[in-house]
Amino acid sequence: MTFVSSLTNRIFLASAALAVLSIGVAVLVVNAAVTSQAERELARGLEEAAALVDEYRTTLFEHSSREARLVADLPRFKATVDLDDPPTLAPVAEEYRRQIGADLFVVTGRAGRVLAQVGTVAGDDLSAAARGAIREAVAGREATSFWSHPGGVLQVVSVPIWIDPAQPQILGTLSVGFSLDLRMAERFKALTNSEIVFALDRRILVSTLPSAVSGLLAGLLESRDVRTARLGDDEYVAVTRSLVVPQSAGGTEAGVPPMLDADTSRAPTAIILRSRTERLRFLRSLHTQLAATALVALFAATLLSYGIARTVTRPLGAITATMREMSATGDLTRRIPTAQATTWQDEDARLLAATFNAMTESIARFQRDAAQRERLSALGRLSTVIAHEIRNPLMIIKASLRTLKRDDARPDQVQASVADVEEEVARLNRIVSEVLDFARPISFEFAPADLNEVCRSAARAVATEGGAAPIHLALDARLPPVVTDAERLRLALVNVLTNAQQAVEGRQPPHAASTGVEPRVELRTAAGGDRRVRVTVRDNGPGITPDDLPRVFEPYFTTKRTGSGLGLAITKNIVEGLGGAVAARSRPGEGTEIEFDLPLERRP
Repeated sequence: MTFVSSLTNRIFLASAALAVLSIGVAVLVVNAAVTSQAERELARGLEEAAALVDEYRTTLFEHSSREARLVADLPRFKATVDLDDPPTLAPVAEEYRRQIGADLFVVTGRAGRVLAQVGTVAGDDLSAAARGAIREAVAGREATSFWSHPGGVLQVVSVPIWIDPAQPQILGTLSVGFSLDLRMAERFKALTNSEIVFALDRRILVSTLPSAVSGLLAGLLESRDVRTARLGDDEYVAVTRSLVVPQSAGGTEAGVPPMLDADTSRAPTAIILRSRTERLRFLRSLHTQLAATALVALFAATLLSYGIARTVTRPLGAITATMREMSATGDLTRRIPTAQATTWQDEDARLLAATFNAMTESIARFQRDAAQRERLSALGRLSTVIAHEIRNPLMIIKASLRTLKRDDARPDQVQASVADVEEEVARLNRIVSEVLDFARPISFEFAPADLNEVCRSAARAVATEGGAAPIHLALDARLPPVVTDAERLRLALVNVLTNAQQAVEGRQPPHAASTGVEPRVELRTAAGGDRRVRVTVRDNGPGITPDDLPRVFEPYFTTKRTGSGLGLAITKNIVEGLGGAVAARSRPGEGTEIEFDLPLERRP
């Protein structure tokens, strides 16, 4: 028998599989939804950080342009530049640089000659980009340029120095630069909660990431979309933005010439990165919690599935067990115990048990009616049996009377004839009593009784008749009192014990020498299920053949030469009238077993 052959197991497996599938799908959906939402939030936050960096950098550049124009328009500054004397201009340039907080402050004359170059990133030579921007400023146009230096990228605005904008006369140029260095990158990092990288001419110049992974960043300079990259042990999402100065960055005030854009191919690039590994680390704990919750839910669902399976199949199990007992005992009146209705009791199960009990009650009524009809029908056959059973005793009595009438009868012949008459009269009386007991309905008087004491009384009654086989008692002292008709039950036991003794004594003599087995009859009591008790009579006689075993309780069936065939039939009527069932089991050569299955309590 396989595991799935049981209805309980199939229902349990189906319910558990459904629960596992539902919980598993729910966990997967939740995990996917949470992960997808976290990915979208990460990408959205990265785009916002890139926009914030670009906006802050543009604002900073516009501020530097405005500061440069203000300084270039100061009379004192113009007068100093007009002197065209570098030693005189140097301290003035340093003073104004400190005031506006520039990283580079470069002043040139009308011919583009550098008069002063001060600042934290000032060098000796100007780059080609710087000279191109200065030439534009000498021509009267503001220009932007980007200069690289060891510490980062300088974004420089170059403006002309006018004597009078209404009558343009250029004294020189002023170039003010602000550095996109590590300090600025750290400020952007704090502002956007992201890693910041600045590059120029496809070279990484500034990075807030460790230097060990800087070489892996070059591949991110090409794409402008959000990308995922593994840098060392962590995975990052990154977006790249070109830091081109917009048209509106300059030339917005009256009288100010428009600003020329820098060469976009030489514009610096900012890479904004956020650690995907760190940002999604909370998902690990979430997944762990979901897994733990799923396991708990699965355990609870498994228990619930088993409980549901047991609830569904319990009534079927009770019916199956009852029917198995009915098949074993032959008692078709067995009932399923019904508990008092409760909130958790299954209504269908209670209805099924009640319907089954109603069916067994109908069977019990049918059996009683059928038994009554059988007894009445047997009366029709009774005349033949009575004629057969009475004829022989009457013939013996008639022959004995003839002997008694003879005048020459000897005393021993008279005594033998009288003994024959007494024996046959007793035989006739027994036949009539058995026929009457079988034919008429049995009246029972129910009262509490000690079953073990009833068995002892029946054993004593059989022993007084002088049977050769001893009766061994194996009585369960824990049995509670039973409500029954003790006298009728004792009579049924006497019939069965008498048959058992006769069966044991029927072996060919000498008994022990011929079989090597001591003749034995055993009477046993034991508790049964569902508030019932069992009484068993077992002998080690010759047994009953398989053909005769189904007929042992039929009226007038007997294998004994002098038997009437009514003893076991009467016993069956008594046991069934007491609410029980009687069954016979036998194997030829091993003995016979008769079992009474009785209720603890039976009311009339």
